[in-house]
Amino acid sequence: MPQPDHISKLGVPDPSTLDDDLKVIWQKCVDKLGFVPNVFSAYSLRPQRLRNFMAMYNEIMLSESGLSKLEREMVAVVVSSANRCFYCLVAHGAAVRALSGDAELGEMMALNYRVAKLDVRQRAMLDYAWKLTATPWLIDDADRAALRTAGLSSEDIFDLSETVAFFNLSNRMASSTDMMPNREYHTIAR
Repeated sequence: MPQPDHISKLGVPDPSTLDDDLKVIWQKCVDKLGFVPNVFSAYSLRPQRLRNFMAMYNEIMLSESGLSKLEREMVAVVVSSANRCFYCLVAHGAAVRALSGDAELGEMMALNYRVAKLDVRQRAMLDYAWKLTATPWLIDDADRAALRTAGLSSEDIFDLSETVAFFNLSNRMASSTDMMPNREYHTIAR
């Protein structure tokens, strides 16, 4: 059974009505990915918020960090697993598969990261991501100490925390709008 056909239950603007800067981004997405991510289409209902969302995503996920791109995508999937966010599990699960070259890793991150054979650093990061998502009021010095013991610096812990926070926001927006992932994500790196 295929997923529903809508992008967002709140609707999305016709791309031809978007501001010129967003039309350029749409074209870049088509040129690079072959499609425009549905999260962009959903956020285009509020164009300035879309710009803000893209800027924050790019800063958190693509800028210099002690966390690799794969590690940040793994965090996105684990947070999305805790939140049961269909959109982000599919989209970021595809990114984990593509970046790692391991289709099984993407599935493990989505369903139960604890079964994956991860190094100590990755396990500590993902345990922290799960806890910060599921029970944020329980985060304390022991959690930060465990991350330091696993080799994360203060800057790494900040980047990890910000990644977790960003995907909690993204998950809630995707869930609240019933945002559907692009069908193309389902087949990436399989």
